[in-house]
Amino acid sequence: MRHRISKKKLNRTSAHRRAMQRNLAQSLFEHGRVRTTLAKAKDIRPFAEKLITLGKKARAGSQTARRRLHKLLSDRSMIPAEHREAYDMMSGSKRAAALRYSSGRRYRSGKPKGRLAFTAESITYRLVNTIAAKYEDRDGGYTRIIRLARPRVGDHGPQAVVQLVGDEQSPGPVAKPEKTARRRRADARYAFAVKTTRSAAKTDKGTAKKGKAGRAGQQAETAKDTREDDESAET
Repeated sequence: MRHRISKKKLNRTSAHRRAMQRNLAQSLFEHGRVRTTLAKAKDIRPFAEKLITLGKKARAGSQTARRRLHKLLSDRSMIPAEHREAYDMMSGSKRAAALRYSSGRRYRSGKPKGRLAFTAESITYRLVNTIAAKYEDRDGGYTRIIRLARPRVGDHGPQAVVQLVGDEQSPGPVAKPEKTARRRRADARYAFAVKTTRSAAKTDKGTAKKGKAGRAGQQAETAKDTREDDESAET
């Protein structure tokens, strides 16, 4: 019997599963949305909402919630979206300077420091100060799952988008996916067969009409000859 089973293992060890959850949650908090398989989306949703609740408690001043948040989510540096293009154009040394202090400590807020136009932002800082602040008046239900119509290439697994509520972005073509080359060829063959069948039907119908008209003409001529013969006999 399935006793004491609270969630799916996803064919992974516990350490691998926790690392996957952390990575997906960090990407979700960084970009506001993440696309993955449906099974992973259902697994990450309660984990991400628990982290947002801890972020709200940490924002309220709970040090226990903040320590718990760091233990579950870990941390990583990210470059804000408005500065990513400039970051890509930097050299390696300038990138390292934008990611950490000279002592090796992480930047937290992403604000300019010294001669740097911008710095990296911490995932936990964004969660506590930006995302948790947005949901202060909301009790749960911070994320949504949108199923995608197109399966994943390779194993044909169902895909979904996990999205933070409030980030109203279209997940893409969810109802009508683009046709594959195989489907386009099948549709072309079907359209050609329908066209050929209709053309043959029209030809048969025209032939039948002509045959019917010919038979009617022959009957009319026969009746006319009969009438003429009768009139000649009477005369």
